[in-house]
Amino acid sequence: MKLSPIVIKVGGALLEDENAALSLLTSVGEVMKTRPVVIVHGGGPLVETLMAALNLPSQKIDGLRVTPDEHMPYICGTLAGSANKALCALAIRSGLTPVGLSLLDGNMVSCEPLDEKYGAVGVPSANSPELLKALTGKDLLPVVSSIGASAQGRLLNINADQAATVIAQLLDGELLLLSNVKGVLDADKALLSSLNQQQIDSLVAGGVITDGMKVKTDAALLAASSLGRPVTIASWDASISDILNKDTGTRIAP
Repeated sequence: MKLSPIVIKVGGALLEDENAALSLLTSVGEVMKTRPVVIVHGGGPLVETLMAALNLPSQKIDGLRVTPDEHMPYICGTLAGSANKALCALAIRSGLTPVGLSLLDGNMVSCEPLDEKYGAVGVPSANSPELLKALTGKDLLPVVSSIGASAQGRLLNINADQAATVIAQLLDGELLLLSNVKGVLDADKALLSSLNQQQIDSLVAGGVITDGMKVKTDAALLAASSLGRPVTIASWDASISDILNKDTGTRIAP
């Protein structure tokens, strides 16, 4: 591989906007002509819907979903099952050849429980890139759900931003965190093209970066630090080429 792979993290909300998903996947197909791509996805909205339908409690501590082991069949089925296959089906419709995976496949990622107060929530660490390299070497599109397993075989729910960071570490890849916002905005709602830790801290202190965007910038800072390269926060409505050319999105420096 001459050009480093691109790892694209998308939230589960993308599956609620079919046109946006198809547009993104078409853009992915263009980029795959010159660079390997891996997609890592979450599925929070789908999980919330299922939990409500089953009358199961949904609790978060520090932004992480508390996941009792008895809930894992439903969460695993939603993330590694319906969300993963829905995204793969849209990839097929976009003319791509997807391979649906989880973090536990091919010895890619090792996972350990975070803390028992969170239940079956895990911390991932990079292990073997061989499966992903074999797939991307054949122009296939790995679509990876954020379900992992411990060495003892316990299924674990992994934060999708952390999952994507570990996949980027595995492949020494460029990480794009895509959602339904075009990037980080300043107090006048203008897009900021790049930010470092100090600038982000200042924007947080000034009440400009709050709530969901703070979660995104925290994840991007952590990812940039562990990868040793900038991480981009951008919209899934933008073309991947425009994001890579720095025409849109916010690059978070390590």
